[in-house]
Amino acid sequence: MALKNNNNLTGLVKKITRLFPIMLFPLALFTACSESSNDVVEFPDWQNNNLKQWNSIYAQANERIAAGDQTWKVFKTWNIEDTLHSENTSYIVVHVNTNGEGVGSPLYTDSVLVHYKGKLLPSTSYSEGYQFDSSWGSATTTTTAAPMKMLVSSLTDGFATALQHMNIGDDWDVYVPWTLAYGATVHNGIPAYSILIFNIQLVNYVGAGHSLPVVKAKAMIRGTE
Repeated sequence: MALKNNNNLTGLVKKITRLFPIMLFPLALFTACSESSNDVVEFPDWQNNNLKQWNSIYAQANERIAAGDQTWKVFKTWNIEDTLHSENTSYIVVHVNTNGEGVGSPLYTDSVLVHYKGKLLPSTSYSEGYQFDSSWGSATTTTTAAPMKMLVSSLTDGFATALQHMNIGDDWDVYVPWTLAYGATVHNGIPAYSILIFNIQLVNYVGAGHSLPVVKAKAMIRGTE
């Protein structure tokens, strides 16, 4: 899960993708070897590659929106006022796969149930991007997978921003710049300056002080906590 990188949560990994329509934002696959050996470098020129790709993702999403495509959205991070000028790395980019039927969105203080996957941009060994986490386990459908429970306030800014715009039943691909993820530091094997690409499906949410229903995998036995 996309948890904040703090002392209480060290060792936990952001979780969650449905493959992004890659034809819209072609991502170059780089291969390199170290100067002193024949070892393959997994993430060559990673910072520059991610910066270039983010500029492309952000620009092309805005072009789609301007053309009237309602499946693309751009949201400023939840903790910066909309009226303030910000760099494009203060935003997330969203592609809507499915619109849910729910109304209302989680607040920062709410708890949520979500299915999710997360991956990086393509790298030397991972042509579709390294998947660093997932709530799905070995399950392939929502009838055999249990959604994960988390506090919106415990998540990194990009993940938390997305959730605060989602309705129950929404299925989104979410593109998060490193500035709203783990920044310029390595985190549990995720390189510094990494764009994170999530697929998020919002199952349910409740306000502070309320309990989410328990949803178990396979049998999908529902109860209350």
